[in-house]
Amino acid sequence: MKFTAPLAAAAIALLAAVPANAALKVGDKAPNFTTEAALAGKTHSFSLSAALKKGPVVLYFFPAAFTSGCTAEAHAFAEAADDFAKQGATLIGLTAGNAERIKEFSSVECRDKFPVGLATPATISGYDVALPQKAGWTNRTSYVIAKNGKIAYVLSEMQPAGHITGTLAAVKALNAKKG
Repeated sequence: MKFTAPLAAAAIALLAAVPANAALKVGDKAPNFTTEAALAGKTHSFSLSAALKKGPVVLYFFPAAFTSGCTAEAHAFAEAADDFAKQGATLIGLTAGNAERIKEFSSVECRDKFPVGLATPATISGYDVALPQKAGWTNRTSYVIAKNGKIAYVLSEMQPAGHITGTLAAVKALNAKKG
């Protein structure tokens, strides 16, 4: 079979449509990180190790502030923020795209419900969430990190659907194991 340009283009398009696979798997140790984050438009330092002392952490990476899918995902996480809090989970979103607008995004789209922070190159590499189509940006991957620092759940899918329900179910499952 001859490999033609249209066939090559179709193969590339198919590969681009395949969901991203995060390198970290359930049971892996989550890399610690500290970053500048914003909540309700005010910046502060966020440390994974400090948050884990309180309970599980829902860490979600998203490509860029103020893009349609990321805005929809932020709204859905904001609507569920009280449910995560009732389960004792800390919620944080990280991005490298449109990072200069994180403070504004924390208020407008996250509705002052949870912090969003800067995904540094080291954090992007450590969690293997680089977006191949846009250098320096993150893909859409959600992790639930148990209090012991191990990954309890991961979903790496560019569509926002499923990220909120999946992470909330994983947090509830962690709490059910404790009880």
